[in-house]
Amino acid sequence: MQLTGEQRDLRDAVRGLLARHRGQGADPAAGPDGGPGYDRALWRRLCGEIGVAGLAIPRDYGGAGAGPAETHIVMEELGRALTPSPLLGSPVLAAQALLASGDAAACQRLLPGIAAGTTIAALAWASEDGRWDPADPAYGARPAPSGWVLTGEAHYVLDGDTADVLLAAAHTPDGIALFEMDPRGSGVTRCAVTAMDSSRRLAVIRLDGAAGRLVGAGTGAQSLAAARDLACIALSAEQVGAAQRALDLTVAYTKVRVQFGRPIGSFQALQHRMADLHVLVESARSLSYEAASAAAEGAADLGLRAAAAKAYCSEALTRVAGQMIQLHGAIGITWEHDAHRYFKRAHGTGQLFGQPSEHIARIAADVIS
Repeated sequence: MQLTGEQRDLRDAVRGLLARHRGQGADPAAGPDGGPGYDRALWRRLCGEIGVAGLAIPRDYGGAGAGPAETHIVMEELGRALTPSPLLGSPVLAAQALLASGDAAACQRLLPGIAAGTTIAALAWASEDGRWDPADPAYGARPAPSGWVLTGEAHYVLDGDTADVLLAAAHTPDGIALFEMDPRGSGVTRCAVTAMDSSRRLAVIRLDGAAGRLVGAGTGAQSLAAARDLACIALSAEQVGAAQRALDLTVAYTKVRVQFGRPIGSFQALQHRMADLHVLVESARSLSYEAASAAAEGAADLGLRAAAAKAYCSEALTRVAGQMIQLHGAIGITWEHDAHRYFKRAHGTGQLFGQPSEHIARIAADVIS
């Protein structure tokens, strides 16, 4: 994908802000306030100075009305620096589910705060098996005199324990539906969980007869499917950014690590290995950006393109991160080096929104049919 001048400016602005923030003594990969798992000061700057949270949200709801490609650029830069942020869970996953629901009143009520970055939204959906199936959400809902009540337990909820707005997907007598919940209301229990990737905040949310407000009408499964596809595409951009940075660090290390009297990067076997990794990262980037372009154009086969990007970019980051550790030798397995962080990000993103094998099965089922 050839970036426009404005898109290159966006990329440079995000990269520069992350570098300056780190240069001022703050680590963008850790929340120094010990609060939500990301750096609040950095998030405020990203939203206030660049407007990252509102890029893919329409102007009618307080956003910039840019599109998936612009969000893609930001996600790649955040992945490059392994920067924790609520961008994936709130403006991408939750906000896009809201937009897909077609509920204008709910969008008008919730999206302006999400677009400004002052409101963090979370979508509770997946059960413990982590399948992220639009037809099988974690909760059940039943009508009550005062509205709807929901019961069940969702896992892997991005920023779920600190979110200001909670959306829950549930089975109803009429099908799958989306509900707006009060995250601090009666019957709602939120608990952060320990994840391999400590830079990704995940939570378990248990609902026990909690009151919910219906969002949309009869669009639950379609909303979840649309949100999952866009989230997979955004996540693939993060994976590409992380893979590129991991490869850059590895190439730089092979130029200064001396063995047998010469830099190890001069050995042909390692040159071939790193060339293969370069081709892998570039092909992953091409597939990821092609999927983002398809999302911007509303392609009919967007689901298949999203599945392909998620599966391929997951495998690419896993392979690059593994080679990063191996080529760094003993230092690559120390806590002080960043190699383990890229490896953990590879594992975590590979499982998020479904394993690569599940997405490959989606593609195979469509091809065979």
